[in-house]
Amino acid sequence: MADIQAVAALLEQSLHPATSKQAEQSLRSFEATPGFSLILLQIVASDQLNQNTRLAAALFFKNFIRRNWTDEEGRHRLPPTDVTSVKREIVGLMITVPYPLQVQLGEAISIIADSDFYTRWDTLVDDLVSRLTPSDTAVNNGVLTVAHSIFKRWRPLFRSDALFTEINHVLDRFCTPFLNLLQTTDQLIDQNKDNKQALTGLFQTLNLLLKIFFDLNCQDLPPPFETNIKSIMTIFHKYLAYTNPLLETDDDEESGPLERVKAAICEILVLYTHKYEDVFEELLQGFVNSTWVLLTSIGLEQKYDILVSKALQFLTAVTKNRKHAESFNSQTVLEQIVEKIILPNMSLRTSDEELFEDDPIEFIRRDIDGSDSDTRRRAATDFLRRLVEQFEKSVTEVVSKYINHYLQEYNNDPQENWRCNDTALYLFTSIAIKGTVSTLGVTSTNLLVDVVDFFTRHVAANLVAPFENVHPILKVDAIRYLHTFRSQMTKNQLSDAFPLLVKHLLAQNYVVYTYTAITIERILAMSIEGHPMFKPDEIVDFTKEMLTQLFRLIYAQGQTPEKIAENEYLMKCVMRILIVARETTVPHTQLILGELVKIMTETAKNPSNPRFNHYCFESIGAVIRFAAPVQPAYLESTLDTPFMSILREDVQEFIPYVFQLLALLVESNPSAPLPERYQALIGPLLAPVLWESRGNVPALVRLLQAITARAASVIIAQGKLEPILGIFQKLISSKLNEAHAFDLLEAIVVNFQVHTLQSYWKQIFIILFTRLNSSKTPIFAQHFARFFHFLVHRQKEGAGPDFAITVMDEIQTNIFGQVFMGFILPDTLSLQKPQDRKLAIIGLTKLLLTSTAVTMPPYNKVRPNAAAVLVKLVANPEVVPQGPAGADDLSHEADLDEMGFAVTFSTLNTTRKPAADPAPEVPMSGVRAWVIENFKNSPDRVKDWLPEEARGLLGE
Repeated sequence: MADIQAVAALLEQSLHPATSKQAEQSLRSFEATPGFSLILLQIVASDQLNQNTRLAAALFFKNFIRRNWTDEEGRHRLPPTDVTSVKREIVGLMITVPYPLQVQLGEAISIIADSDFYTRWDTLVDDLVSRLTPSDTAVNNGVLTVAHSIFKRWRPLFRSDALFTEINHVLDRFCTPFLNLLQTTDQLIDQNKDNKQALTGLFQTLNLLLKIFFDLNCQDLPPPFETNIKSIMTIFHKYLAYTNPLLETDDDEESGPLERVKAAICEILVLYTHKYEDVFEELLQGFVNSTWVLLTSIGLEQKYDILVSKALQFLTAVTKNRKHAESFNSQTVLEQIVEKIILPNMSLRTSDEELFEDDPIEFIRRDIDGSDSDTRRRAATDFLRRLVEQFEKSVTEVVSKYINHYLQEYNNDPQENWRCNDTALYLFTSIAIKGTVSTLGVTSTNLLVDVVDFFTRHVAANLVAPFENVHPILKVDAIRYLHTFRSQMTKNQLSDAFPLLVKHLLAQNYVVYTYTAITIERILAMSIEGHPMFKPDEIVDFTKEMLTQLFRLIYAQGQTPEKIAENEYLMKCVMRILIVARETTVPHTQLILGELVKIMTETAKNPSNPRFNHYCFESIGAVIRFAAPVQPAYLESTLDTPFMSILREDVQEFIPYVFQLLALLVESNPSAPLPERYQALIGPLLAPVLWESRGNVPALVRLLQAITARAASVIIAQGKLEPILGIFQKLISSKLNEAHAFDLLEAIVVNFQVHTLQSYWKQIFIILFTRLNSSKTPIFAQHFARFFHFLVHRQKEGAGPDFAITVMDEIQTNIFGQVFMGFILPDTLSLQKPQDRKLAIIGLTKLLLTSTAVTMPPYNKVRPNAAAVLVKLVANPEVVPQGPAGADDLSHEADLDEMGFAVTFSTLNTTRKPAADPAPEVPMSGVRAWVIENFKNSPDRVKDWLPEEARGLLGE
């Protein structure tokens, strides 16, 4: 039984590396104990405990709620009394605790709200409103923090009736108190303009009110706000231009309360400009004028960066509308914009140079295309690009003058005026790019400029020059230019630049060699008509050198796990080289795999960068894919110790990757007996605790599929078939895992004799029927239909249509007809994948032509309906995807951001395998002819029962 002292002691131990893992496991063991959540909240609330322990309790509580609040069906997993108590206590507690604890509790409330608000927590808004006060800022700020943690969930959501019902529930209760508090806060600020302490709290209140205003408006304009738009915007306008020396901070780096409020107002202005221009239009120009004054008077200190970025985003939004943009359409105004807004915010500052030297990885993450960082440069660039979209010729002419001026200044004294070259390149890039920069680089350019000619005349020299002759930032600029405009260059031009890029991996500067790795990776990822632009033999001369340098650079910043994994861009480049080079890296397998295993082993001690880790395992996957067919024993022996160590040490972040790679290893040598080291894994893989982690399930199923394919007899000998079927039963009961359950079941059917499963068939279908009747989902229904056709097709292996019908009817007499007509046939038409539709066509054909059961009552009645569905499938075949789609084509490997990276489980692209075709003897292109031929040669007189619409295709 857990008590406060014991739990607090474990939380304290969890803060120390030497005891954290054991403490975490002990805490997890209490999670099923009734009242455990309340003990955690009591620790968070206790003033007698130190702040770190309370913070650890808040963090553990948040994660506990994420794991345990509801199951996948949305049912509460905690006892009802705990659910009620948590909801009753958490709001009041969050209002009173210090801010760091509020952050964690706020996230926990957001998690609870995802499942319970508002239908199962309809008192929450009334509770929050009742706690608001006329003048107690501490209490109000706590209430508003809770409200924002709930309402901000709406921002990324798609419109739906359920969403708007929830929003209206809030608006009905919250709008009036909100507007009253906004006016009261405005009045109190005026009354306390000379009271710094009061002002600080009130501006925190105002900032929260602004965030909530955005939340409440993010989906649609609430009527109360539309009615009061002028009074609301008057307050916003006031604080956009507000100044008070008491709110100015001495810190040049961190934004103060005034900057945060003004930035929040600018975010609202962007929202209203995009979504509610019809209501906002007559007020727009006043805000534009104030924003202009703000941008032309604000300093260059870092504390203003977010404000400047948000203000520029507002002007960018205004410029999107041609009518509003016309106010900028004159040479004089455009020159003022460039001189007073663009150049000050695009030019390098001392703080930028310091970041370049002192925190290079942060510099790169802010600077690289696709970053969502709110930097001045990015915002200024976006504003200028939007101006170019509206007034291409005039803006290009005006900006070109400044570009030429800065280039001339640089040429006059390259050593002293190197920053001028940097500014010129940024200006040129800003006007040259049209549209957005995608993963392919720039796909459309301003036709009034020549990006290749500019590279030749003004950029290439810095790429060719020795390191000591060019400032590192200019080296980065030249490499970045190649990276940005790579899609505008020919393969020959990129090939000429490639050796120069490889040499830059020898650079001493962190940003230079990292941008080099980024650019090499993106160039190698390019394709022509769906095929990789660069073939393995075209980079083979550079492969070993590039990999050697990249591995050296990964260790250059230190030997700790955190430092090794700091730079994911280097590891991503390693991955890309291995994917493109393919089998040409096999002679270097020992070198490459040795380095990767060393990196994996070290980072396993403290997995700190999920992206680095993912690319490392992708790289190992590439080595296995291309080297295992010729060196299976070496790879198996080399990877055995580190993989088993990760499993033994329970490195949660790495385990799903290890299972995927083990599956690939097992699949890579299909004709050989399964090595004993993998036979010994069968039992441990079936341990229930492994299957409790959602992240493990897809990889474990893949591994079991691979093992059953090579070791069915071993599994029988070990008595493990029934436990494997138990895993299937566990997975099929879960909506999250039902697709994996069917994958495992099909593997069992393929790899074990039908008669071996004889004693299990009835129970298998009882389990399937139970899910079909109790909680059928579209995914389950389609997989069930596919599984029926799969069984029907496997006639030669001892299954077939009559086998499937007999097994079903053993459960209940004549149940097949109900299941077939009510579920299988309708869901067959929902199948989307080409392989699934082909399997359904084959299954229906065999059912109609080879089954004895369907020729006699009562099942002869299903034939016309089955034939009608068959005709629809044959008449509307799915289009087979064009281009390379095989498992060995990795040229379309997606970035993690694109494919939905998740810490719990991410599929390794290098381990993927093609969709299994259970009927390879019938080619996709020949399905129709196969069906017609089978009907033509059938001894059965099919015209007697074929429906009229089917006879033209099947009966003649």
